[in-house]
Amino acid sequence: MEELASQYEPKNVEERWYREWINSGVFKGDDTSSKPAFSIVIPPPNVTGALHIGHALNNTLQDILCRYKRMDGYNVLWMPGTDHAGIATQNVVEKKLAAEGINRQALGREKFIEKVWEWKERSGGTIIGQLKRLGASCDWDRERFTMDEGLSRAVREVFVSLYEEGLIYRGEYMINWCPRCHTALSDLEVEYHERDGHLWSVLYPIEEGGEGLVIATTRPETMLGDTAVAVHPEDERYKKFIGKHLVLPLTSRKIPVIADEYVDRAFGTGALKVTPAHDPNDFTIGNRHGLQRLKVIADDGTMSAGAGEPFAGHDRFKARKMVVEALAEKGLLVKEEHHRHAVGHCYRCQTVIEPNLSKQWFVKIAPLAEPAIKAVEDGRIQFVPKHWENLYFDWMRNIRDWCISRQIWWGHRIPAWTCADCGEVMVLREDPEKCALCGSVNLNRETDVLDTWFSSALWPFSTMGWPGKTKTLETFYPTSTLVTSFDIIFFWVARMIMMGLKFAGDVPFRHVYIHALVRDAEGQKMSKSKGNTIDPLDVMGKYGSDAMRMTLTALAAQGRDIKLSEERIEGYRNFANKLWNASRFALMNLAGFDFSKTGVDRGDLALADRWILSRLQNTVKEVRHALDEYRFNEAASAIYQFTWREFCDWYLELIKPRLYGHEEGGDAARNTMVFTLDNILRLLNPIMPFITEELWQKIKPSGDLLARAAFPAVDDKWIAPAIEKDMAVVMETTVVIRNIRHELGIKPSTRLSAVALVKDHEEVLETVARQAPFIAKLSNTDITPSADPASRPKSSAVGVAGDVEVFVNLEGLPEAAEWKAKALKELARLEKEIGIFEKKLSNEKYVANAPAEVVEKDREKLEGYIARAAKLRGYL
Repeated sequence: MEELASQYEPKNVEERWYREWINSGVFKGDDTSSKPAFSIVIPPPNVTGALHIGHALNNTLQDILCRYKRMDGYNVLWMPGTDHAGIATQNVVEKKLAAEGINRQALGREKFIEKVWEWKERSGGTIIGQLKRLGASCDWDRERFTMDEGLSRAVREVFVSLYEEGLIYRGEYMINWCPRCHTALSDLEVEYHERDGHLWSVLYPIEEGGEGLVIATTRPETMLGDTAVAVHPEDERYKKFIGKHLVLPLTSRKIPVIADEYVDRAFGTGALKVTPAHDPNDFTIGNRHGLQRLKVIADDGTMSAGAGEPFAGHDRFKARKMVVEALAEKGLLVKEEHHRHAVGHCYRCQTVIEPNLSKQWFVKIAPLAEPAIKAVEDGRIQFVPKHWENLYFDWMRNIRDWCISRQIWWGHRIPAWTCADCGEVMVLREDPEKCALCGSVNLNRETDVLDTWFSSALWPFSTMGWPGKTKTLETFYPTSTLVTSFDIIFFWVARMIMMGLKFAGDVPFRHVYIHALVRDAEGQKMSKSKGNTIDPLDVMGKYGSDAMRMTLTALAAQGRDIKLSEERIEGYRNFANKLWNASRFALMNLAGFDFSKTGVDRGDLALADRWILSRLQNTVKEVRHALDEYRFNEAASAIYQFTWREFCDWYLELIKPRLYGHEEGGDAARNTMVFTLDNILRLLNPIMPFITEELWQKIKPSGDLLARAAFPAVDDKWIAPAIEKDMAVVMETTVVIRNIRHELGIKPSTRLSAVALVKDHEEVLETVARQAPFIAKLSNTDITPSADPASRPKSSAVGVAGDVEVFVNLEGLPEAAEWKAKALKELARLEKEIGIFEKKLSNEKYVANAPAEVVEKDREKLEGYIARAAKLRGYL
């Protein structure tokens, strides 16, 4: 037998096996297979990205599902790829060029796009290599990119089709504008952060003279674009003003007072300044009342000429200060007060966004949302956990038209052309040579590109060859499961459902599994600024990919965020070493073993063999059920407990006398050991693929790959509840005796005697009597089963194992006298501590004034001291 190294070294294993898996084609999906299909499309990471801990969790869970299904006889396709990430990628390349002294505008659009493609080919695949290091079993031959030729064709087909149906339109509308990125953002791309600001109350004089109206605003610079003041029609304070005109402060313009039910009478003064070009709600009010739209903030965040002198040309925030100062000078600033409110920021660069009036392209989304809502309502798509459906429904039932145009260069350019001679707008599948209306060749191509999420909404079917009718689509669409996080339910999940139903004719996936967030050990969100991030690449380098994967899986409970620390990862590295050493022990005891044998024969099995085989089958059942229900943590826990506690700690110890030839049944023990270890490696392979593949090749040298082997199936004939019950009594009783030895400092080599007292449980008493020799062997203790309390030794230490009270005879043991002296001393110390803490906690003043967490810790200490003292008294 080839002897394993004394410790598992991941770096010696991982790269070698990943290369072997790729070369063997084990990850390939088969378009023509007759096996049942299982497919997943990867949430495409940004081409600019690097693997972070959220990616590690997301892709580990996907990989577990794919490996599990592949082993279970499914034809699996895990479709990989990356997203072109319009704004992010353009920013990366712009910064790189700026460092070389190159300006994007000076370079020109075509040359700039060439530079982006060069960067993408050279540096854009970083995260793919990192996913491979994680062990991701994607079909890499099918890797896609959202700007590949085929995917671009799909994007164009969808855009033109929606335009032809009137579901895409171009119009002037209020959008979110980033002055830094110089592009429109959808509502979902705006992040709101609570900020300290001010609420300024400003007097708008009435034209006819008199008291005027006081308006409260957080953005006084926008008042330069006011075209009305609105009040609620039922507000008695302001009814007399409706229809009159006010003098807009700092200008010579007159603006009307209008009545509109949108106005919140309780906010500020109850009078609302209306700036239709710089606020989405004001825009809606302006449409209802036919108000002028006056733009006073330019696209670069400075005040436009429409703001007038002296404000034009100044930055919007400097202009805010200038406006406040000017109002104060003219005696129109009534009040300035602190006001904390949510301020919108660009999700990419964190610049404060500016609501802006702009001509953009939109998707009329409501007709697409209706069937998407129904698909979840009728169960064709199921969210796991189910409560995420509520978030989905809430957004979908209150959905607004989707602004899909972006004012950048990198992305899918909108396929629209305008004739410079007659103004005809053409949206076409193929580039036109001349105007369809007047025949002019003087055509101007739309300069905007599409929102990145537009192309990723098509991902489940565009990656499979749509709009062609491909064999891949026929075999693998709809996909089986989408694994993602809650924060892109709106960005991506909902839009994929809408587009899949509309263009592919079916839902894009059957299940949506929403995993939790990964937080630090204290439950805080990870961020570089806090310094509490965990880099998965560092973790994999230090502990191995399997340890990180197992940690994330074990903590991935549904509906609960993951609290991750390096100590937890180290713990699962120890589990990998435990499995390694168990396998090493097995191999050291398999000299001459016939590896061509498969399975075990019930005829020659000992109690320990029948027990471990029963526990194995129950574990298989538990793991299968957990994986089928997306309860990844329960699957990991079941394998962990069975492997470490039952197989390593108990079974391998139980069979040592037979393996070493001290007892009969060595062949049965070896067969059972190999069979069980084989199944452990199969069960664990989807979670920890590298170490299990390495060990399986030693335990089952068949010439094939574990990645291709069958996942364990439940075999009910091995499930034996009665044997498990017997072994539970054996194990619990043995543990009690071992604990007493440890507590009293009695050497393992000292032969003890004990009474196992069982009252009113005849069946348990019979089990103890039947298994007494087994317990005696495990604990080096002569066991006397009894139902008579009088049979207990006069001097004994007692422990409880379920329905069994174990009395270990201490008479004549020198360790007992020594321990008794120590115990009396310790008991005296504990009683002193108990007195101190009882006095402390009976002081009402202390309990009322001390921090709650300090008081709670004191209570916990007191409870611990009391429990320890009671235990010692019991022994004494």
